Amino acid sequence: MLSMTAFARQQVELEWGTLVWELRSVNHRYLETNVRLPEMFRGLENSIRDKLRKRLHRGKVECQLRYAIAESSTSSIQLNRELIEQLIEANREIEQITGNSKALGSMEILRWPGVIREQEFDSDTIEQQALDLFEKSLEELVGNREREGTAIKDMLLQRVNSIREIVSNVRTQMPDILARQRQSLLDKITDLKAELEATRIEQEVALLAQKADVAEELDRLDSHLDEVERVVNTNGQKGRRLDFLMQELNREANTLSSKSIVIETTMGAVELKVLIEQMREQIQNVE
Repeated sequence: MLSMTAFARQQVELEWGTLVWELRSVNHRYLETNVRLPEMFRGLENSIRDKLRKRLHRGKVECQLRYAIAESSTSSIQLNRELIEQLIEANREIEQITGNSKALGSMEILRWPGVIREQEFDSDTIEQQALDLFEKSLEELVGNREREGTAIKDMLLQRVNSIREIVSNVRTQMPDILARQRQSLLDKITDLKAELEATRIEQEVALLAQKADVAEELDRLDSHLDEVERVVNTNGQKGRRLDFLMQELNREANTLSSKSIVIETTMGAVELKVLIEQMREQIQNVE
């Protein structure tokens, strides 16, 4: 089980500078990726999105790459002597043509594009280094999602067991609850000194039992809990299926509450709703 909420950060220092990847993911209905790259790494965007799609299926994922050039790469200025000589020669020719004599100043020469050489690095090598670091970051992100997912799985199974206990208690108590309600009805008839036929009394008792019968709801709760456990322990995406099952569990809990005739089943239904809501909140983060 994978959570959709996680963070990863990887950094590497190389001879030409430092690379830092930061990956963040939060819950989202589908997979949505946002990749922010420095201009010199724009060519990596498609590869990065492909790698994300292969490893992740849901979640809003933000990927940011930052880089800084090493100080040693910018500490000394390297001049393009050949270009400088060409500029000076061109200036002499212009002087001869125009008859105006004006020597080029050193700052004018330095401002000319290409006079100051930028330290050259193999761009393919740099891009591959950035891509390798991204793969490490993605691996860390997936690992964090797995650890968070394991915690969610344990929580869900704990809640499933708690719901099973409530369902079992309600099922065990139902015969006694119905017997007490039957006796309560008979006592009311006696207090009213009503003379009713025995058949009519039994019909009223049967009608009361039918209205209060929650055996079908309890069976469906058990069935949905079985399906929750099955989905949790299978491979692949689980979030949408689990979210649907929470809706079904909540529907049965509401029906149980509406059929309640004693405080015991009312409290049981309330506890069910609390547990189901706790599960539903966590399932929003499941891939």
